[in-house]
Amino acid sequence: MKPNTGVFLIGALGHLATTMMIGAIALRDKAFPRTGMVTELPDFIELGLVEPGELVFGGWDIREGSLEKNGHRILQELGAWDRTGLEGIEKGLRAISDDIYAGLAVNGGKAIEALACLDDRGMPCSLEDYILNLQGHIASFKTKHGLDTLVVVNLASTEPHLPQSARPVDREALERIIAANEIRAVRPSTVYAYAAIGAGCPLINFTPSRGATLPGLVELAVERGVPLMGNDGKTGETLVKSALAPMFACRNLEVLSWEGYNLLGNMDGRVLANPDNKSTKVGSKDHLLGEILGYRPHSKVSIDFVPSLGDWKTAWDFIHFQGFLNTRMSMQFTWQGCDSALAAPLVLDLVRLAELARRRGEKGLMPHLACFFKSPLGVDEHNLYAQFDMLKEYARQLDAS
Repeated sequence: MKPNTGVFLIGALGHLATTMMIGAIALRDKAFPRTGMVTELPDFIELGLVEPGELVFGGWDIREGSLEKNGHRILQELGAWDRTGLEGIEKGLRAISDDIYAGLAVNGGKAIEALACLDDRGMPCSLEDYILNLQGHIASFKTKHGLDTLVVVNLASTEPHLPQSARPVDREALERIIAANEIRAVRPSTVYAYAAIGAGCPLINFTPSRGATLPGLVELAVERGVPLMGNDGKTGETLVKSALAPMFACRNLEVLSWEGYNLLGNMDGRVLANPDNKSTKVGSKDHLLGEILGYRPHSKVSIDFVPSLGDWKTAWDFIHFQGFLNTRMSMQFTWQGCDSALAAPLVLDLVRLAELARRRGEKGLMPHLACFFKSPLGVDEHNLYAQFDMLKEYARQLDAS
């Protein structure tokens, strides 16, 4: 019998989190096929993964709002539902709302702190007490729903990096900062991650916020026997890059320049309009070309906020390359997609695979999940196909054991 599994979402009222929950409810009700879910490919069917429709959801958010209203708005945007389907989804979201707690915005950067409710902008207690408070939410949620496993997933807005000199490197440094209540030395993602790992929860960081996966937190995860993985879900332009760049490499075509321009309009775009937050995201999107090609062409990634786009994003890329007899040529592509509809099934995949890892007693980094991330921890391979082979090999080994 599979264990009862819950999911605690950091940023639970956000567009992606809500879309993910809608998707799980829709799969439970068999309202739609499982298109977009990697774990539904034949390689992974026999792994005994938890059913998405059986997952129980809760989490934290720094904003006030109605999950049900958020869901209704998203469903109207997607435009693929009849009234009967809407009622089932809204009922499911209404039940989840009771399990969403107030989150932490302190030291999250100006853009994130501006989103928070007024009551949440000040630290209500010491870091140690706040971590215990978060772990209390986890314990209460698990008890309420009779859960064996709870996977924590960070879907919050991108945080700015802390200055290099201020980042706690190892576990001892991190624990000294917490004990000394040095609130300005840690981002909210670090506090959430420390609480989750300390409570024995697998952790997935789907954001570029590296505070959630500091070396000290990886150490702690190994010590506590907890699997974790990040950073930054690979869903759009960077996904195409990681699939397309190998073509130039295997044909020995020299990429001279690769320019990318991104437009997005959701809350993520609003936060990324802040230069500090944007620099974190751009760094995550722009590093893989050199790793795949073996050299670094001229490359630039731009991101602009366009409110009217809502949850839809557009990326235009221009690739200037050189071939035989120094002949210069170019390629352009435009990627247009619904941000949350691309990401939500991947988060469900990651939850299923993290729960499996926890059930198997795995701990620390999960490198076989590299194909889901722009900046996969502990993995130098950025070729999408090679990364996907790592996941398939993991599944093959489990099938053989």
